[in-house]
Amino acid sequence: MSSTASGKNGTWRNWGGNVAARPAREVMPASVDELAEAVRRAAEDGLKVKAVGSGHSFTSIAATDGVLIRPQLLTGIRKIDRDDLTVTVEAGTPLKRLNMALAREGLSLTNMGDIMEQTVSGATSTGTHGTGRESASIAAQIKGLELVTADGSVLTCSEKDNPEVFAAARIGLGALGIVTAITFAVEPIFLLTAREEPMPFDKVLADFDELWAENEHFEFYWFPHTGSTNTKRNNRSAGPRKPVSQVAGWIEDEFLSNGVFQVAQWVGRAAPATIPTIARVSSKALSARTYTDIPYKVFTSPRRVRFVEMEYAVPREAVTETLSELRSMVERSRLRVSFPVEVRTAPADDITLSTASGRDSAYIAVHMVKGTPYQGYFTAAERIFTAHEGRPHWGKVNTRDAEYLAGVYPRFGEFTALRDRLDPDRRFQNDYLRRVLGA
Repeated sequence: MSSTASGKNGTWRNWGGNVAARPAREVMPASVDELAEAVRRAAEDGLKVKAVGSGHSFTSIAATDGVLIRPQLLTGIRKIDRDDLTVTVEAGTPLKRLNMALAREGLSLTNMGDIMEQTVSGATSTGTHGTGRESASIAAQIKGLELVTADGSVLTCSEKDNPEVFAAARIGLGALGIVTAITFAVEPIFLLTAREEPMPFDKVLADFDELWAENEHFEFYWFPHTGSTNTKRNNRSAGPRKPVSQVAGWIEDEFLSNGVFQVAQWVGRAAPATIPTIARVSSKALSARTYTDIPYKVFTSPRRVRFVEMEYAVPREAVTETLSELRSMVERSRLRVSFPVEVRTAPADDITLSTASGRDSAYIAVHMVKGTPYQGYFTAAERIFTAHEGRPHWGKVNTRDAEYLAGVYPRFGEFTALRDRLDPDRRFQNDYLRRVLGA
């Protein structure tokens, strides 16, 4: 992806265009040994180290003025274990390549997010997730990890080996070491039937508990300035496979979701007053459709319109109240929001700093198109999310600090104590980690 390309004068920029950094040097190791050597050399030169994936985070979590590690050469499947139903992959493997390779082997992850451009280590380290009643984030499907720690040694962890590291490192924020390989639980490939249909916002809020309980994977998009949403329900299916036809798929996914949407964003940027009208038109352009396909073709979709995003996890029981407050705030304000709000869920998990750690969660994501001023909207939304003890997605815009996060994560101290043990000299520190984890 172009986001991984450095710009002029060795400047690195992220996908959303809102973060830039100028590392002292870049290293592209071809093996775990080379990566360990790069970490040891950085220590000798007194430089910090950060690994960067595809730049899909909207925070500066991967930014550094020290050594930037690019994992492009650490890609591919190391091993498929059909007895244990696991796959071990190199950390730099893009999710897209993993999904396609698994499908060829008749296997699949149980759940995934809606974008698959990220590397497996970048996606899991920041807590990337889809939506699910019982199935959780991508990191919650990890069975084992290999990481290079601050002294250049290679540490493996699982529920049996180094379990305290395993509890934290599945969503490690790049603070505990550099992940070099991940073992995921997989299952024989299956079919999902997706049912997408418009539904009034008030009805979705009133029926949210039922919609969540009756579907394996429920999510919806609300179009601000309108009373409309588009809902999506994904459930396992006995088949037959009935993919979206190429023509319909192009019209709906490329032309409407990306093409018309891009034009709408341009018009909205040029004339913000037109946004509520455009929102009403866009929310009506999407018609109901049902299709059945293998998981990654149902869960994921292309995102060609670049944006900046903030997402918070709130306790699931607080989701309708939080959304009602968000709607009132947009209505009262002079904001013009041209991008839909995305709502998903996850069950509680046992990962130390997972946004769903120890509590059933609902995710509310707000977006603005790349290049538009987003601060006013995000600040107002963040005020609402934090009033409900929201936990920010580690890879998306937020202004929280360690003091706030220690209050919403019961196991926060467990993570920082482990970091003190694994990285006492803060080799993997950067400004973002200093803010969210404390000095």
